[in-house]
Amino acid sequence: IPVRMDDGSIKVFFGYRVQHNDARGPSKGGIRFHLSETMDTIRALAMWMTWKCAVADIPLGGGKGGVAVDPATLTTGEKERLCRGWIDQIWKNIGPRQDVPAPDIGTTPQMMGWMMDEYTKLSGSYTPGVITGKPVGAGGSEGRTEATGYGVIYTLREAIQHLKIDPSKLTASIQGFG
Repeated sequence: IPVRMDDGSIKVFFGYRVQHNDARGPSKGGIRFHLSETMDTIRALAMWMTWKCAVADIPLGGGKGGVAVDPATLTTGEKERLCRGWIDQIWKNIGPRQDVPAPDIGTTPQMMGWMMDEYTKLSGSYTPGVITGKPVGAGGSEGRTEATGYGVIYTLREAIQHLKIDPSKLTASIQGFG
């Protein structure tokens, strides 16, 4: 993905998108911006998304994408140009009925908004369903930020009841928060 940097130079970034399986519906999975991103990692995570959707009986397949970059080293303008450049490369292979990217490690709702905007420009059609995790003002969903946390709590509550565990006897450790 060639990107014009703020100093005028052109830097090329490696990006990936894997559509592992669409037997149950469109591919679905996040876009990761991480310095050590590789095709092998993305392929494995796309497969994991397939299985997560199948186990939860969600009518979607597995997909995952990524760009090998440390987003903390980019300015806002460079991030926007990288997001738009990534969509320039994959836009014909995504869409609400084909593959729906979402935010993941190193990406934000603002970045999803830029990606949706670029897709709209290239496709000639306003299609908010092409990307999830956008800001609410750009067609995103209320509660998206909190949804994962609520899902964990609801699942834990149901498991405790099903297994007849006394919650006062439980301890927990949290990893990856923040």
